[in-house]
Amino acid sequence: MDNLLEQSEKTVTALYETLTKPELLYHNIVHTREVVEAVQLMHGFYQLSPEEDLALQIAAWWHDVGYLYGPPENHEARSAEKARIFLTDLKAEESLIIKVEACIMATRMPQLPTGLMEEIICDADLFHLGTSAFKENSKMLRREIELITGLPMKGSDWRFSTLNLLERHHYFTGFAQERLNEGKKKNLDELKAKYEEKLLEKNLEKEHADNQEIKEAGLEKKSSTKPKKRKVEVPKRGIETMFRLTSRNHMELSGMADSKANIMISVNAIIISVVLSLLLRRLEDMPQFLIPTLILLAVNITTIIFAVLATRPNTTKGYFTREDIHQKKVNLLFFGNFHKMGLDDFHWGMNEMMKDPEYLYSSMIRDIYFLGKVLGTKYQLLRISYSVFMYGIILAVLSFAVVELIHVF
Repeated sequence: MDNLLEQSEKTVTALYETLTKPELLYHNIVHTREVVEAVQLMHGFYQLSPEEDLALQIAAWWHDVGYLYGPPENHEARSAEKARIFLTDLKAEESLIIKVEACIMATRMPQLPTGLMEEIICDADLFHLGTSAFKENSKMLRREIELITGLPMKGSDWRFSTLNLLERHHYFTGFAQERLNEGKKKNLDELKAKYEEKLLEKNLEKEHADNQEIKEAGLEKKSSTKPKKRKVEVPKRGIETMFRLTSRNHMELSGMADSKANIMISVNAIIISVVLSLLLRRLEDMPQFLIPTLILLAVNITTIIFAVLATRPNTTKGYFTREDIHQKKVNLLFFGNFHKMGLDDFHWGMNEMMKDPEYLYSSMIRDIYFLGKVLGTKYQLLRISYSVFMYGIILAVLSFAVVELIHVF
């Protein structure tokens, strides 16, 4: 078992040396070692089986190897694949390999760990958000993205996206929450102050430039008893960033809702299968448990129904007319409005929309709005599902207990 961990360290280290990518200023062997150290620091505070402990540490070594074999997108899947090949060659148990793959895939953003092992490696992967190394790591990550994409990134855009990450991120383990939340808040406050400072400087510079242009043109500002409010121009790139981040957040929240619904469906399906296979067979000998059993089944079925409703897709007509385009009634950014259309008609409609900035932005606004409406419905149904499950399980357990007490006495 220890040999697998030792071989992982040697193999991963050798891969980073032989498949060197100069652009990987952040996702390199240094970051990998930091994640391994964070995992080793945290896992000792929790009771893990020897196999879980080993899988967690092996996953820490392999979790970013995928960067060496392709672009950043889907690097977790490539890392898991390389880890599986490595462990299979060393005749590792299949149960261990599955755990390693699960831990690696849990680091995919947005992080959605489903167990203690996955929570530990997720917190280890973003350990630096709550430490003094945050600033330096952030600079290296920004430079890495610029080198990979070949495009420069404005400081304001990077600070905005980093602020968004810090505000939405939360540590999963009690260990990380206790030791890193305060440092993360400090980093967040400093970044906010820097962002606001740069924004103020930019506005002052623009105002100074405007005043200079007025002076050069020989114009003088007229005094007024009531000062006019200066119109603040919103940068085009800032608008695009806002739309992109908002849409991405909506999609991530939708994915989280579907994940939660799947959990409810799986858990209740398991309970139903257990009830049907075990309890129903014994009801002839214990007829007093018939009503509690029916209550439990009703709770499970109702919970599944609402969870399925939360994930069930809605269908639309799937086509539009040219009149709809001229009257700006259709949102071509939503697939449901064109999935039955031919390519030529869709291509024409998109060109017409792109010619009209007002129509384009209006479509993006409608797209975000209806995504929000769908999310609202999903989370409302999910809340009902979870509430039915929570209170229903309590009711079912109490009914079993009451029947048992009555039967005993």
